[in-house]
Amino acid sequence: MKKLFGVLIVLSFFTVIISACAVGGNTATGPNPVHMDSMSFTSLSITIKKGEVVTFINDGASPHTVVNGTWNDGTQKPGVEAGAPKTNIQVDGYGSGTVGPFNTAGTFQLYCTLHPGMKMSVVVK
Repeated sequence: MKKLFGVLIVLSFFTVIISACAVGGNTATGPNPVHMDSMSFTSLSITIKKGEVVTFINDGASPHTVVNGTWNDGTQKPGVEAGAPKTNIQVDGYGSGTVGPFNTAGTFQLYCTLHPGMKMSVVVK
């Protein structure tokens, strides 16, 4: 019984050590990922099929609020294009959020309200 208890303690210790080594950056995944760093989308456009969603993945500590519209000369231009899903998601540091589905073909503008100039397009085929 004492040997079994000792083996369980050792195995528990190694489990904790291995789990701690796995902690690091954002490993969130999802359909049609769009990564964000502290002040920008890492790609300015993504092309998806009708009916699909976009997963926003925050690779930094700064939060982002993604909404419909764009930035124009340093000024927010909110607006929802016809057929666009209404978007207003908060993506906290190292978190993720999903927008969609996008059920209408077209090009739709999204931007972060917190970071001037942070904008992108979703092209739906």
